[in-house]
Amino acid sequence: MSALLNVRGVTVHFGGVTALENVSFDVASGELLGLIGPNGAGKTTMMRVVTGVVAPDHGSVILAERDVTRLRVHTRVRLGLGHSHQLVRPFRSMTLLDNVALAAGLAKTRAPLKALALTRRDHERAKARELLKLLGIDDAADSPPATLPLGYLKRLELARALALNPKLLLLDEPLAGLNHMEAKRLADTVVELNQNGRTVVLIEHNLGEVMRICSRLVVLDNGRKLGEGDPKEVMADKEVRAAYLGASDAAA
Repeated sequence: MSALLNVRGVTVHFGGVTALENVSFDVASGELLGLIGPNGAGKTTMMRVVTGVVAPDHGSVILAERDVTRLRVHTRVRLGLGHSHQLVRPFRSMTLLDNVALAAGLAKTRAPLKALALTRRDHERAKARELLKLLGIDDAADSPPATLPLGYLKRLELARALALNPKLLLLDEPLAGLNHMEAKRLADTVVELNQNGRTVVLIEHNLGEVMRICSRLVVLDNGRKLGEGDPKEVMADKEVRAAYLGASDAAA
């Protein structure tokens, strides 16, 4: 499989703190990659570098063979980057359907003046209903987010990201806050999306689900890449175990 994302030698400094140091990895087209590490490892900073929120001091980000290192967030989205956030912040005054339909209308909103003349949203609403059904929350299509539990909101966030029809989907802790069964069901949904051709990078602290669904792992610790490869082999590595469990427990 060809690489859809190339991260090359990325280094980020915040004042005197090194958040990322010379980190490189690839994401193959069609892959489900887990990007993991203990708290403070640099995962969120790496996600922000890929999405364009943070500019690296050194290194590059290549998306679909195009250097996007200095491009803005909205430009990367239009080039095929989708991102679901850990903290779900939907438009509370809109229904679930309208939240997703708004994201599905990205092509229309590129040109604000032209968008004013396009008042019909039939296509976007139809696409939104399809995505809500795909994610199993179509029963709440006409409900406002404030009336719904976290499990629905997590799936709404995923639906909004999918509405952009991304080539690469970045998921930032989609299982956080969910109980065991909800987390398993949403993880299964991520697998289904991947099996249907969606390339996914998953940042997640739920190691049980990460180990179950991801085909490959990249491990960060203190801003450096600590390991990469097959999930079982990576998690059996002494350095990786020490980062997660502490040196004494890793040696046991």
